[in-house]
Amino acid sequence: SGAVAGSGAMSITKLDKGNTASREIEYLSAPAKVSMADSWFDISATDHFWVRRRFEVFRQLAGGLIAGAKEMAEIGCGHGLLQRQIEDVYGREVTGFDLNEYALKRNVSRRSKVYCYDIFQRQPALGQRFDLVFLFDVIEHIRNADSFLHAVLFHLAPEGRVVVNVPAGQWLFSRYDEADGHVCRYSIDLLEATASRSRLQIERSSYWGLPLVPVLMARKLWLMGERDEGKAITTGFDSRSPALNKALWMLASCEPIPHKLLGTSLVAVLRRAAEGSG
Repeated sequence: SGAVAGSGAMSITKLDKGNTASREIEYLSAPAKVSMADSWFDISATDHFWVRRRFEVFRQLAGGLIAGAKEMAEIGCGHGLLQRQIEDVYGREVTGFDLNEYALKRNVSRRSKVYCYDIFQRQPALGQRFDLVFLFDVIEHIRNADSFLHAVLFHLAPEGRVVVNVPAGQWLFSRYDEADGHVCRYSIDLLEATASRSRLQIERSSYWGLPLVPVLMARKLWLMGERDEGKAITTGFDSRSPALNKALWMLASCEPIPHKLLGTSLVAVLRRAAEGSG
């Protein structure tokens, strides 16, 4: 970690377009402990039914935003599943920021740049830089979501968009959520209120995972009393076998997008609120 300690003022010219992306981590901040279980990164992959469905929902609700975005970033990129999916489908790079060195070292993106960076440092060269910022399953880990979203906005271009995915339905909160570092699960109303306090507003949104509600209810009951964090994560997320993974993918896909009914997750597009609103 000694090589990281003095890197806070490192030049970030490598973010400029035209440079070859390095698969090594660039340290703009020192690594730090985050509210996310490392064991999740060991069992999640782009072919996991939930990861696939999350990306498909994004494509249906907001995939059209990618074509108009000059630069994109994912804050809380982890081991790069979304970065890799966007590379493979859209042929675009997504700059990844995270503080979890364990996850960053396992980043599976091929071309996208990967940075260890604390967004609260507000590097001047990153101010208002990104037209599209992804927060995929990040906000539910943050106790002070208001200050976090203010820091996110520093990096967002004036007419940019923030695409958010969060777990939905506080009544589904379980031992799995605790083990994975979740503070809460969201509703559209709660997300709207949280965004509003940071002068953001929901442009469009949808619940998803409605067919999976019974599965998560069963998970909640199954994990009651489970004390081992790693076991709670593995039991709660591992799809067990290729056959079951495929079956759950087909089940999860049986819903229209967008809808406002109910779901196990919630995806939304946020933009800056108009002056004088709210």
